Amino acid sequence: MSTESASTTYLELSQEDGAAHKFYEVAVDGPVVTVRYGRIGAAGQTQTTTFPTADKARSAAAKKVGEKVRKGYAPAVAGQRAPRAVTRRQVSSAPSTARAVAPVLWRFRTGSSAFGIHVDDDRCWVGNQAGDVFTLDHDGGVLARFSLPDGVKCLVADDFWIYAGCDDGRVYDLSSKLPFAAYDVAADVDIFWLDIHEGVLNVSDREGRLTVIDHEDEHQWARRSQGEHAWMVRADDRGVYHGHQGGVTAYAPDGTGELWHTPTRGGVLFGWQEEDAVYAGTAHRAVQRLSKTTGRVEATYACDSAVYSCATSPGGRFVFAGDASSSVYCFDRDGTRLWKLGTGGGSALSMQYRDDRLYLVTTDGSLVCVDASEAAVSAAQQGTVPVARDVKLAEALPTYAPVTAAAAMATVSRAPAGAIVVECVQTTGRLRVHVVSEGYDSSWNVQFPRTIREPGARYVVDALHAAAGGFYRVRGDIRRLL
Repeated sequence: MSTESASTTYLELSQEDGAAHKFYEVAVDGPVVTVRYGRIGAAGQTQTTTFPTADKARSAAAKKVGEKVRKGYAPAVAGQRAPRAVTRRQVSSAPSTARAVAPVLWRFRTGSSAFGIHVDDDRCWVGNQAGDVFTLDHDGGVLARFSLPDGVKCLVADDFWIYAGCDDGRVYDLSSKLPFAAYDVAADVDIFWLDIHEGVLNVSDREGRLTVIDHEDEHQWARRSQGEHAWMVRADDRGVYHGHQGGVTAYAPDGTGELWHTPTRGGVLFGWQEEDAVYAGTAHRAVQRLSKTTGRVEATYACDSAVYSCATSPGGRFVFAGDASSSVYCFDRDGTRLWKLGTGGGSALSMQYRDDRLYLVTTDGSLVCVDASEAAVSAAQQGTVPVARDVKLAEALPTYAPVTAAAAMATVSRAPAGAIVVECVQTTGRLRVHVVSEGYDSSWNVQFPRTIREPGARYVVDALHAAAGGFYRVRGDIRRLL
């Protein structure tokens, strides 16, 4: 960096009530302006823009600094203020009072406290507090490991894209061979839970806020609900359903207003959704089914302890719940309890049902597969259960970590046959990624790793899929085109 034309301005905004704790840094080197921002104590996100002249660069930098100062940012020294502590869910788990234990087929211990789970046609996903995400087949074979920079709060799917929300404030796309940070949530948002619907990210947080961000990581709208500690957010075409200490609040997808609010039996600790209903697991020993249209409580499923997790079979035919006393329940649609069994290994913090199997993530950090078929449960109630198999890690397990610089990624000198070329383009002060190859709408943006975007750079991807809202998502590998 040349000493004559180089300068750096570092600002911080840290409020006593914890509502904001973030930094903003602007560095000028000749015609190049580099902006870095994020949570205090974190590396943050970086954007670089090249201007025609050094004077224009200094003018643009001064404008950016002025805007932040007017918002309350002040000059500071990097490293002097400590990072804000990230909230991690504190839970207790008592022994089960059930007389019988669930028919566990296999158990995989992740090595750390875990909350995240997703199960699809091919794989089971589990994410833990150490930042590890493991994929397994339905028989418990471990397939791969993703190593993320911070603890995993939750795993969600949007069509066949899988995302992990982490304690570093970022949401990582795990669907491609190269995992990448697809969204960078505002530094003052302490993520509790998230959902993604057609590329739109919905985040619920400690303060009871709901923050909505589009596929280009740009803030759309935010609302504060009537209760704090919002552990539930689910979204569809009709609304965003926000569960918190005061109940469940539904908002219009475009943020134009509240659709309804329903107090629940205790604060909401977990949420699930089906086509016409949302299910709220509460601190007062119940799961409640609410109509998505009106918010009316349609059914209550009574448990014997606080409900940490819930799920349903397709269409809500059966409703499952996991409580704070290491028990798992099954109810008929109308609320009739069909069975209660002990998990055999801690309380279920997250769960998902698929094809007569109930997958649980328990307080000891294990992914547990339970045979939930009628025959297996009936046998378990009589004391006959299979011998649970403990799954072991393979010696040479493929491990993937996010690439944080373009220089560190694989390169090719020409695009292979059938591959698609995309290009980074400077548009209205931001770097966008557009498709160069024929057969695609070149005006649409591509959801693409921000950490490897460089003006004019071209990349080769295996496949692109159009998503609602006018953008493309990447499938497969990403390589730099030299």
